[in-house]
Amino acid sequence: MTFTKVLGGFCGALLIFLLAGYGAENLYHTGPKGHGEDHVQGYVIEVEDDGADAAEDEGPDLLTLIAQAEIDKGERVYGKCRACHKLEDGANGTGPHLFNTVNRDKGSIDGFTYSSAMAEMPGNWGYVELDAFLEDPKGYVRGTKMSFSGLKKIEDRANLIAYLETIQ
Repeated sequence: MTFTKVLGGFCGALLIFLLAGYGAENLYHTGPKGHGEDHVQGYVIEVEDDGADAAEDEGPDLLTLIAQAEIDKGERVYGKCRACHKLEDGANGTGPHLFNTVNRDKGSIDGFTYSSAMAEMPGNWGYVELDAFLEDPKGYVRGTKMSFSGLKKIEDRANLIAYLETIQ
């Protein structure tokens, strides 16, 4: 008889717990199920289109920034690359050397083992390609071995590209 009372008390407590959880879910649920699926917008704010292009808000373009780039700032940005890349011709490190990089064919350094994704890339390292790669290496070349996360500031990328262009 004692066992039956304990089991009944346990089942009663479980029932109260489940009912409380169900009630709280219905009371505090914020998903579409709790408030209906159709929501009507209360009011509309009219905004006048001034006709300005979104590109004007982005600032100067890459070529303008490279033309105005500061080589000494590019050399400081290169400090982030120095751990894996060397500037001397033929001196590969963890990454290929960066001597004469601008307008060089992609994946073309003899004696360096590129990832298959980089080795199969067509074209050369022009300004636009270098900018895209330096911004997000893994996004530009899916499967690259390069572990660097990229340079987020376009000014840093432009300064670095201008600096690398002087290394010939």
